[in-house]
Amino acid sequence: MKAIALVGGLGTRLRPITYDLPKQLIPLAGRSMLYRALDVLPDDLEEVVLATGYKADQIAAYVHEHPYRLRIRTVPERQPLGTGGGMRNVADGMSDPFFVINSDIVSAASAAEVLRVHEQRNGIGALLLARVEETQTFGVAALGENDRITQFVEKPAPGEAPSPWINAGISVWRREVLDRIPTGREVSFEREILPGLLDRGVYGARLEGYWQDAGTPERVLYAQRLLFEAGKGVEVYLPSGASGTGPVSVGPGARAVGATFGPLVTLGAGVVVGEEARISNSIVMDGARIDSAATVIGSILGPRAHVAAGHRVADQVLGAGGEA
Repeated sequence: MKAIALVGGLGTRLRPITYDLPKQLIPLAGRSMLYRALDVLPDDLEEVVLATGYKADQIAAYVHEHPYRLRIRTVPERQPLGTGGGMRNVADGMSDPFFVINSDIVSAASAAEVLRVHEQRNGIGALLLARVEETQTFGVAALGENDRITQFVEKPAPGEAPSPWINAGISVWRREVLDRIPTGREVSFEREILPGLLDRGVYGARLEGYWQDAGTPERVLYAQRLLFEAGKGVEVYLPSGASGTGPVSVGPGARAVGATFGPLVTLGAGVVVGEEARISNSIVMDGARIDSAATVIGSILGPRAHVAAGHRVADQVLGAGGEA
């Protein structure tokens, strides 16, 4: 069995970081968003095919330089194709059935459980569903008997959602679904294809446990919080010579003598933090520098970003090489 991972978005809500790198390479608790999303997939998959678009070369370089537990192949788009078009673009040789996964989600989900629901119900597909309070930015499913999806509405207006159960970004489909997607143009799978599949039987698999899409700075930091609280941080300890509270995920070569942390911080490789600097609830990416007595709270600092001595950065996003 194979999986398609959709990695084509522009990440506009995470600019200016995403001017220079795809959002999937932002680290969450010490591990890339991309690999956090893929971690829900079962160990026995033959292959994960990344449907890449924006900054596809960087994604390809990353998976080459950082081998994953599953075989990964990247297939770039020549033009933006949307979710459905991205799936169709990687259709050659796809398994029957196959997984589809969004590359910007963090969850306690098991893709194997979605497959179990698909096999048990014997429809054309199954969709992981998460319960949320605010549904306007998601696709929402109405559920009938045996959690069969009877209606699917993408990004409903306030008060018009048919339920609180949203598309949580992991699904299983029969191979024939790919043949329904037009080629050579941008296609929204959620708007143009999925509603037409409901009469063939699409079922919901209700998620128990945490879930978060990481599409905005606030959601990125909340996703990191969920991972730390679930004990999934990588290389978690206070840097040598630092004080405060963890968890802090520390990349290779990061230095922070005399700094104070905590909680909920990722330090990328080669980060340098000066004495009396304070950092909490933040992501500081590779090569960034935070000078003495500076403060960083609730922020994301891109690669090689610089916070000058004594400056305070709160609830901000600094792009690669950005200054504050």
